[in-house]
Amino acid sequence: MADLYTFNRVSKTFAGPAEELSILTGLDLVVKEGEALGIVGASGSGKSTLLHLMGALDTPSEGVVEFDGRDLAMMNETEKAAFRNQTLGFVFQFHHLLPEFSAVENVAMPALISGKRLKDVLPEAREMLARVGLSERADAKIATLSGGERQRVAIARAVLGKPRVLLADEPTGNLDEHTGARIGALLRELNREMGMTMVIVTHNLELAAMMDRGLELRAGALYEKHFA
Repeated sequence: MADLYTFNRVSKTFAGPAEELSILTGLDLVVKEGEALGIVGASGSGKSTLLHLMGALDTPSEGVVEFDGRDLAMMNETEKAAFRNQTLGFVFQFHHLLPEFSAVENVAMPALISGKRLKDVLPEAREMLARVGLSERADAKIATLSGGERQRVAIARAVLGKPRVLLADEPTGNLDEHTGARIGALLRELNREMGMTMVIVTHNLELAAMMDRGLELRAGALYEKHFA
């Protein structure tokens, strides 16, 4: 598999009340095309910061983050927005669905933002909801869905455009153990079927153990993580 993401001596610091707070320190990482990577770490260890760097939502204080050989920090804001819309899918702990719209309308939203017409997108959005087991709930309002159903809608929305990369930040964090396991299995199936690279940051060791490879973020650096 070819290298997709390359982190070269990446550091990230934030201004604190008295001094700078160092989150990532000289971090090196290679993520292969099509790989499923699970990253675990304590709260405040920098997992979300790492994901934000991958998503061109933030830039490193030092070092270089490359995607397919291109330095993400060298993109202008228009290029970054296109990169996020066309190349990436995002799944978060809080699903960020729009409650006034139906499930299928929420799934279609990124395509609408990119300029496609609703009538052209709806059939594919319904198909994606069927893929995640929600065909009968496609026209339901978000408020009527369970937590697991809402997260499946969020996953369908993230993968509608068949992104090269799916970035997931605590995707099972608000779910019970059984529902979380189902969501983890679904993500893994989509990774295999669609061939997309997947990076998940999580506290959930069982979820991380489903991936091809595990890493632990500790003291600003990454270490190989083997799950028993």
